[in-house]
Amino acid sequence: MDTGTRVILLLVGFCSLWDSGQAQMKIPPETVQQWASVLSVQLRDITTKYSGSLLLQKKLKDVEPIVKIVELDGMDLVKDFSEDIERMLGSKMKSVKRLAESAEDADLYHDFNATMQFDYYNSMLINSGDEDGNFAPLGGEFPLEENEHFNQLLVNVQQSDIQVPTNVYNRDPNILNAIYNSESLNDVFINNFQKDPTLTWQYFGSSTGFFRIYPGIKWTPDANGVAAYDCRNRNWYIQAATSPKDIIIMVDISGSMKGLKMTIAKHTINTILDTLGENDFVNIIAYTDYVRYVEPCFRGTLVQADLDNREHFKTLVDGLHVKGEAKINKAMKEAFKVLNLLRR
Repeated sequence: MDTGTRVILLLVGFCSLWDSGQAQMKIPPETVQQWASVLSVQLRDITTKYSGSLLLQKKLKDVEPIVKIVELDGMDLVKDFSEDIERMLGSKMKSVKRLAESAEDADLYHDFNATMQFDYYNSMLINSGDEDGNFAPLGGEFPLEENEHFNQLLVNVQQSDIQVPTNVYNRDPNILNAIYNSESLNDVFINNFQKDPTLTWQYFGSSTGFFRIYPGIKWTPDANGVAAYDCRNRNWYIQAATSPKDIIIMVDISGSMKGLKMTIAKHTINTILDTLGENDFVNIIAYTDYVRYVEPCFRGTLVQADLDNREHFKTLVDGLHVKGEAKINKAMKEAFKVLNLLRR
């Protein structure tokens, strides 16, 4: 324990004793002032020792002759930053466009071959084999090296490889044709990385279930040897595969929906809500002989289908009760009124 710490503990301990016995003793102000002076000196010594302020002052003096203060315009700084960001995002967009164009061209000129036999680098099987040194089917030798740009992971910057979920047959004709189709992306991956070294991972997710990754890596399964990752279930894939949607869900809560029908309707609405993402906008109208929004605060508009709003809608739908007679015309008019208004 250093001197400064002892002084602080001593003062705290003494103050505690003084609090408990202040009725029996009285400390002169001069004494308290002396304690404060000692404590301030000790605190200054401690902060100087551990903050490195003296070293910083010395460094500043060393560079003082070459350092100068320049007045900068804040608006110019913001403009420069925005231009840098625009260039950076523009470069990333060009990389994505090159990949998209290559994938579209390959698919356009490819004829499906139901009997195709084609070997590819399966990321789970690369560099693995039997005791005789024979590589596993769809494996083979796949050089991997540590790369600082990819957080010291073992990667192959000259080749992409393929991840296929365990529940997808890795030699299915649809898989083989799609993987063969995407082989052209490998050169685009490499070219993109050469043009923009700030790029990190590039990948392609297929509706058939495979996932092409660049740079190539060794995929590690879970403890049971299962590769549960399926790119088609990821948000980035779902958002890219579906266009943003404006949806109004109309639910009949008239007396004819009593019992199982209402249970099924609520389950259907929840399922629809689960398919929506943050790029979608939604509202829910319940109708009988009149129209009402399940959330009055959202009347006449659509709200972003983020997680909070989706869960809020589910709670409100769960609390719906049946009554009255259904008149769908009013609900249809209200729904189209809102949709037409938001298109303008």
